[in-house]
Amino acid sequence: MFHFLLPFAAYATLAVSAYAARSHAGAALLGVGATVLLLLFIGIHNAWDAVTYHVLVKKRGQHEAGERR
Repeated sequence: MFHFLLPFAAYATLAVSAYAARSHAGAALLGVGATVLLLLFIGIHNAWDAVTYHVLVKKRGQHEAGERR
C-alpha cells in the first residue's frame, strides 16, 4: 500500500491539481500541499520500515551466528 497505492494517488492528485490550476488556483494549491504532505509521510514510513527490517535481520543474523559457535 505504501509502495504503490498511496504514491500513485499522490501523483494523480498532483496531476489533477496541475490541470485545475488555471480555473481554481486555491484548490490546486491545496491539492499540491496535500500531495507534498502525503509523499513526506510515505517517505518517512518507508524509511522506518527499511531501518526496522535491517536492524531485525542483522540482530537475527548475529544471534544465529552466536549459536553456531
